[in-house]
Amino acid sequence: MPRIRIDVDGPVVTVRLDNPPLNAFDSALRAELSACARELADARDVRAVVLHGGERLFAAGADIKALAAMGPEEVRGWNRALQRTFDEVARLPMPVVAALTGYALGGGMELALAADYRVAADNAVLGQPEVQLGIMPGSGGTQRLTRLIGPSRAKNLLMTGRRVAADEALRLGLVDEVVPAGSALDAALGYARRLAEGPAAALEAIKESVDHGADAGIATGLSLERALFTGVFGTQDATTGIRSFLDHGPGRARFGDAGQERPEGARGAARPATTAPQPNDNT
Repeated sequence: MPRIRIDVDGPVVTVRLDNPPLNAFDSALRAELSACARELADARDVRAVVLHGGERLFAAGADIKALAAMGPEEVRGWNRALQRTFDEVARLPMPVVAALTGYALGGGMELALAADYRVAADNAVLGQPEVQLGIMPGSGGTQRLTRLIGPSRAKNLLMTGRRVAADEALRLGLVDEVVPAGSALDAALGYARRLAEGPAAALEAIKESVDHGADAGIATGLSLERALFTGVFGTQDATTGIRSFLDHGPGRARFGDAGQERPEGARGAARPATTAPQPNDNT
């Protein structure tokens, strides 16, 4: 039964995890998310993606009951696949916005870290509690968290396994925006729609330059930036934007068809929710 629900609203696609009761990352959910990411990566008409877990929670982590039954080699393969899946989400060419409600723990937080922007409800709780089970994060937690908030703060969260409320998450830089409970998805969709109206090639190039340049030396990063700038300069969006600036001033350009409403019949229907085996515990 499907564990991912997809909703298409013009150029914005919402990917909702639907693996009750906790949206635990079992093999089926992981495989569906991977397939979804690969499909989105090749979708020319998708300009922004929103990740959501529902109003009750985002995702509480991996299926610990399933992991406990695995041997070291099996766990290694399972972890490699989950790490690769989250990387596929992180490498999507369009902006990815996470709408966080309730718990975003363990693998749930690692998926949120793969997004470009995180909107949290004021009742959201984030954390990497793996150390409390005698293990460690294995799907990007030690790497993306460190790059996001710095080594010292990352070590504190990783080594204590403590949970962080939304207000502290905002102060730490774990999330970018905190909104009242019940409005996280709307806020994330609003931001995604705003980005979807922008120049797709420039947004993709900015994302690539920031993500890959941050892991390189300054000279390599500047070289990458220069190459991407040159490529973007030759796009139709650049021609449109520059001409609009010269004729009408800044901030008035309309790029592609991202700002156009689709006919009502073009709106995608969500897949039905399904019930999955319930794990005993999650990280």
